Amino acid sequence: MSEQTVPEEPGTSGTGTSGDPGDERPEARLDRAVRAAERALIEFEIAVETFRVEVENFSRLHHQKLGPMYSRLDELDALIAEAKAARTGDPEDLRRARDARSLVMPMPGVDELFHDWLGSDGISDDAAAMLTERPVRPPERVRPSEEVRRLYRELVRQAHPDLAQDEAERERRDEFIARVNAAYGRGEEQLLRELAEEWAAGPAPEAARPSESEELYARLEWLARRKELLAMVAKELEDSAIGSMLRMAPDDPDRLLDDIAEQLLAQVSEREAELAGFAG
Repeated sequence: MSEQTVPEEPGTSGTGTSGDPGDERPEARLDRAVRAAERALIEFEIAVETFRVEVENFSRLHHQKLGPMYSRLDELDALIAEAKAARTGDPEDLRRARDARSLVMPMPGVDELFHDWLGSDGISDDAAAMLTERPVRPPERVRPSEEVRRLYRELVRQAHPDLAQDEAERERRDEFIARVNAAYGRGEEQLLRELAEEWAAGPAPEAARPSESEELYARLEWLARRKELLAMVAKELEDSAIGSMLRMAPDDPDRLLDDIAEQLLAQVSEREAELAGFAG
């Protein structure tokens, strides 16, 4: 994920003069650099948060659509290992059968966590459909729409905590942005519109404009540290299993899920044929 470059807005030089740039006070040039760094950091935070939401939602879709098929493969592996152990009686085969079975044993609380999509036989209707030729109900889409993305970006630009002038204002913005992030993660367009109206009706935000050189330098140092932390978060997201999968097909992640589902279905068929061979 690369940092986006934000052009400097007109009329924000902070010089207070229209003469020779060489006459500009050092504090004014430093102030302009701080403002440019603040805008760039906000854009970078938006990009990182957007990617985090995409990874989180793709992970949810991946688990919803493919999780039952992975479970079916684990169950088949356990049945095959048990069938082989029963035939040979070999201690090593018996150990492998126990290990394979332990992978599919329910963990405490799992049934409660997934009771909404597990059927009475331990497999969802969607999973059963994927293992047969019945049509599969498309998984629920939770990826933010373009309008949701637009609303989110506008709210973050307006209410970002880094634009606070004092600690009380930062706390107010922190609380508000937390609600904005939650609504964005759920793709709730109407709630974002309501939050936009709420912010517009509140106190007009004022951009911080330090006057002392020491404060400006401290601000630049803080922005640099914040950028380093965000870069680490972005790297972790990109290097994660789901992040790597998402980057393989950024424009059509659903197609990638379909391809993986086809591969898993082929593996299920192979395992079932192998298990049938033991039964025969």
